[in-house]
Amino acid sequence: MPLEAVEARRLYRQVADQLRSLIDSGEYAVGSRLPTERELAEQLRVSRPTVREALIALEVEGRLRIRVGSGIYVIEPAAIAAPAAASVIEGPFELLRAREFLESAIAEQAARVATRDDIARIDASLIAMENVEHPGEASMVHDRAFHVAIAGSLGNAVLVRVVGELFDQRLNPYFAQLAHYFESPGTWRTALDEHRAVREAIAAHDPQAARDAMRAHLARSQERFAQNFGAEKAAGSSSGRSRTVRSPAKPAVPKRPPKKRAKSGSARQR
Repeated sequence: MPLEAVEARRLYRQVADQLRSLIDSGEYAVGSRLPTERELAEQLRVSRPTVREALIALEVEGRLRIRVGSGIYVIEPAAIAAPAAASVIEGPFELLRAREFLESAIAEQAARVATRDDIARIDASLIAMENVEHPGEASMVHDRAFHVAIAGSLGNAVLVRVVGELFDQRLNPYFAQLAHYFESPGTWRTALDEHRAVREAIAAHDPQAARDAMRAHLARSQERFAQNFGAEKAAGSSSGRSRTVRSPAKPAVPKRPPKKRAKSGSARQR
């Protein structure tokens, strides 16, 4: 039998798997409220964006319901199973970090080599973005065109394809679910201003300013998606018993005290 490549599970999937196991075992019953994102991040020793990606994945699966301003609740499992390719879907923050790294470098080079025609294509996408409703499919088309136009100014078809493919991951169910909580006409206007700053730096042929503007735009996109669901205070006052989840980053190794085992009444770690 030929060997198959082994791929490490993404961290947010490990968090989602652990939370799902706790739900299946009855630790979190249907109708109960989970700890806040902050509490989960502290217990798991992972970042809050990683926890958020895990919660969004479980919401898409139909295991959780996020109620802004109230908390994160366990619901009856959905009849429809999770997407078959769930294990290979990149998390929203993972995608945005990759774009921040790649597209800031592309914008820097675009400021060096962009021609008048390149700037005209960037401007055309900006004008279209200014005259479209958001959120909506049309706004995403023009947003994509803006980023692809910048990549296109480098004259490298591979970079154009990669930028387009990374942007298209916004259509994956996890990214779409997260976006619907935070995208609005207001966030669109803010993003437009950030796009204009990128355009101005490229048109001025200022590589460092272009790099900084693109990095700032995509970093702020992450900040917008990481805003509080508004449930920290409410969930923090929950009267339910506290449960601890184990960090997936460092698998627990059973410890055997040399003389005396822990008392049987101590809190069980999960």
